[in-house]
Amino acid sequence: MILLRHTVSGTLRGARPARSLSTRASAILSSLDIPVGAAELPGVYDGQWYGSGDVLESVCPTTGEVLARVRSATPHELHEALGKSKDAYLHLRTVPAPKRGELLRQIREALSAKRDVLGALVSLEMGKIKTEGIGEVQEFVDICDYAVGLSRMMNGRVVASERPGHTILEVPNPIGVVGVLTAFNFPVAVYGWNFLLSVAAGNANVWKPSPSTPLCSIAVTKIIASVLEKNGLPGAVSTLITGGKDVGEAIVESRDIPLVSFTGSEAVGRVVGKTVQSRFGKSILELGGNNASIIMPDADMPLAVPAVFFGAIGTAGQRCTSTRRLYLHRAIAPQFLDALQKLYATISVGDPLVDGTLLGPLHTRAAVGIYDDAVQRLRQSGADILAGGKKYDHAALSQGNFVQPTISVPKTADPADKIWSTETFAPILNVGLFDELEQAIEWNNAVPQGLSSSLWTRDIRNVGKWIGPEGSDAGIVNVGTSGAEIGAAFGGNKSTGWGRESGGDAWKQYVRWSACTVNFSNAAPLAQGVDFST
Repeated sequence: MILLRHTVSGTLRGARPARSLSTRASAILSSLDIPVGAAELPGVYDGQWYGSGDVLESVCPTTGEVLARVRSATPHELHEALGKSKDAYLHLRTVPAPKRGELLRQIREALSAKRDVLGALVSLEMGKIKTEGIGEVQEFVDICDYAVGLSRMMNGRVVASERPGHTILEVPNPIGVVGVLTAFNFPVAVYGWNFLLSVAAGNANVWKPSPSTPLCSIAVTKIIASVLEKNGLPGAVSTLITGGKDVGEAIVESRDIPLVSFTGSEAVGRVVGKTVQSRFGKSILELGGNNASIIMPDADMPLAVPAVFFGAIGTAGQRCTSTRRLYLHRAIAPQFLDALQKLYATISVGDPLVDGTLLGPLHTRAAVGIYDDAVQRLRQSGADILAGGKKYDHAALSQGNFVQPTISVPKTADPADKIWSTETFAPILNVGLFDELEQAIEWNNAVPQGLSSSLWTRDIRNVGKWIGPEGSDAGIVNVGTSGAEIGAAFGGNKSTGWGRESGGDAWKQYVRWSACTVNFSNAAPLAQGVDFST
């Protein structure tokens, strides 16, 4: 039932002999206190490290090297870990919020000290390029800063009462244990979005990472655990349970976890949402993103072309906010496509740990198959392939999951066509031509997903339409830029799930709210003028 975007290539049982790792892998793992000579690593943490369940393989997408084998939890171990998380919550909720903020400040310092090497692990295990791996860890660090301040600002409200001598308080309190199920493409930052706000609010957390990125979760948990231990707090404040479908199911179905945050596919998110709702829990869903950029004739081309280039190719098209649809005004389409194709021809592909590389591998072999199938559908439909459309045939890339970024001009721009309405998690950019902004906005809004969108124009009238009620229906609506920052709430609408994480008012999802009416008078009148006297 519960699978993230891509699962590991296999699950193994039984003890394995120690392995010989490459120098690049050994150096990174050793710097993060992950044993490199161990046949297997424990993948469960709740104050101590253990695990005797199925074995997950961490495979480097660049070389195909098996980086580690990680033991997940048995059903009994899973039950025990969830119980310890509940006990940790009972302790943490009594710690004053500013003191929880001090804990987060220390976690920030510990993460910052390991930023570059942890970013290198993201590149090694997930496949994103070095600067993006480091940037992902920096995002966790930045959210630490945000959460430290938030710990002194998680305010309720005082509401005027209609009754004399009464006042009404809206009070936030911790919600309990928060389950966080993260995807492979952001194996560090997404836990940070949830964990930091959740701890600031006074909750314990259970992290179930993607089964294909267990090492990133182990490294982050080791850093957090060291700070918790130093402060005399239970390790189960940040419980880690690696595993596959069965672990995800148990967390989603547990009545001891009132809030579940899930990042992954729309199909699985639909199941998660229904399951959590069936037990009257709360869910935060961060699902598919089928994001569009709209380029008007007055756009600043020297800014727009590189932005689309990064949007479509960054993280090899495996970002939730990757640009997958490009709508060009017919008047500037030839000029824009010519400039974009020239950039595509210059991209540096290879080992994501090497400085200057701009394109790393897809995360799994299965992802390569999804890319191949999508390109085949485009060709069969008669689309013009302007760039890419196949795997790289360089001998140096043969062991990795490397595919060529693709620009396609489908025969139709009908948003109901599967080419446009389905998110393909790969570097494929589909291009459509429009004549009026209203037509482009209609296409932008016509797909099921609603995560991110951007308009490139210098006309204030276009801007007003785009960000207003007649404009983009996405959760992120940019003008003249792309991407997202931690200060605003991150999330999307429609089949993207309506979830919000990180900044803004996202913290309000991690608390339970109470309306408290206090009578400090010598009478007890009823509201609405009701008279029930005898």
